Amino acid sequence: MACWIPASATKGGEEMKRLLPTRSARLGLYFLLCEIAIVLLVPLLFSMDGITTVGGFWESPSLRHPLGTDDVGRDLLARTLLGGRISLLVGGGAATLSVGIGLPLGLLAGYRRGAWEFAIMRLADICQAFPGTVLILCVVAITGPSVWILILVLGLLGWAGIARLVYAGTLKVRELPYLDAARLSGVCGARLLWQEILPNIAAPVLPAAAQRAGRAILSESSLSFLGAGIRAPHATWGNIIHLATSLTVLAHRPWVWLVPGGLTILTVLALNAVGEGIQTAIAQEGGRRP
Repeated sequence: MACWIPASATKGGEEMKRLLPTRSARLGLYFLLCEIAIVLLVPLLFSMDGITTVGGFWESPSLRHPLGTDDVGRDLLARTLLGGRISLLVGGGAATLSVGIGLPLGLLAGYRRGAWEFAIMRLADICQAFPGTVLILCVVAITGPSVWILILVLGLLGWAGIARLVYAGTLKVRELPYLDAARLSGVCGARLLWQEILPNIAAPVLPAAAQRAGRAILSESSLSFLGAGIRAPHATWGNIIHLATSLTVLAHRPWVWLVPGGLTILTVLALNAVGEGIQTAIAQEGGRRP
């Protein structure tokens, strides 16, 4: 018996293969979508809070507590899922802020040149030369640790790379003939930047943003592990892994740190795979053009 497949499904699959031509990129995207759905929905469906003591101290995994409990009796599965929300929020928020700052500054530097170019590129040099960990530790010491402070600092530290990428692309297209035609038709100033230049240079920003999100997640996890990031009772993957600083937990309770540590690694790998897949798609599209 013939199997009928909707044309829309076939077309959607072909479009997905065009946008993410590598299998690793598609697997990475599916993993991220499933992960986001799980960390958002499961705690809601099962009324998990991750803060209340629900069992004994350091209980082993069981049907009631699949990942056991921590040193004060909190369910580690709930904390891992809720911690995933914060870790993903920090990664996504920092990447969005970096793009939101770096993209317009890179456009401005590449198009206006002169004093704008000098000022923006030198500011980018300073941001990239400054030790980010030291800045974060200083800000956290002054303001106290919070999700929004981490997003702000990590986003501000990441804009320079995005700006340089956009700047280089803008330099390539600013003198192309189609811009002269746009100017003759009356398009100028901000409209020229956003309507004519940006669509032709924006594609490489997507993989850079995905990789920036992965680095932000690693930075948040590292800071929380060291005690300078989000602290208990709020959960992140980093401060759950922090429990493994105890030799007893590290050696005899591997379920405590293996799951959040594995999720951190898999999430970053998935983001990098999606970014590389988008880069491959851009290269293939460029190769098809006459």
